[in-house]
Amino acid sequence: MSTISDYFKSNSDVAQGLRELFVDELKDIYWAEKALTKAIPKMIDNATSSDLIQALTKHLGETENQITRLERVFSSIGEEAETKKCQATAGLIEEAEEIMDSTEKGVVRDAGIISAAQKVEHYEIATYGTLRTFAQTLGEHEAMTLLQETLYEEKGADHKLTEIAESHINAEAADMA
Repeated sequence: MSTISDYFKSNSDVAQGLRELFVDELKDIYWAEKALTKAIPKMIDNATSSDLIQALTKHLGETENQITRLERVFSSIGEEAETKKCQATAGLIEEAEEIMDSTEKGVVRDAGIISAAQKVEHYEIATYGTLRTFAQTLGEHEAMTLLQETLYEEKGADHKLTEIAESHINAEAADMA
């Protein structure tokens, strides 16, 4: 029984195309992570919940480490670390800024920040999951391991944001109506 990996190894045109897609998507998420190191501090400055501020601050540190990890991924596959503007993340950051601009500081804005941050997390989870699978298919085991580590962190950040929203932010925001 042949595997998908065997298929790509035997069809160099397809493997080359997948590798190019892999590298292109790495450039995209590399830009996204760098942009998030500028966007997350704005969320922290606009948040009022100490739990939310703590979670965002922790994730900012993780994001900075993820940039370094992505540089290691590029190196592990013999590529220079380069960025390509991620239109999806740019749009999500713009949406987050609109939410913060259109809400008063307090629990409603905190709920909006959580919403915006979770949209980013879900995009990152999808991206890192796909990249990890591409790396596995291409036989890039070091890259796969590094991408899996980031995927785990992104899922953890999403879980923490859900926990904060469900523990008190959403209920308090609902009481503001």
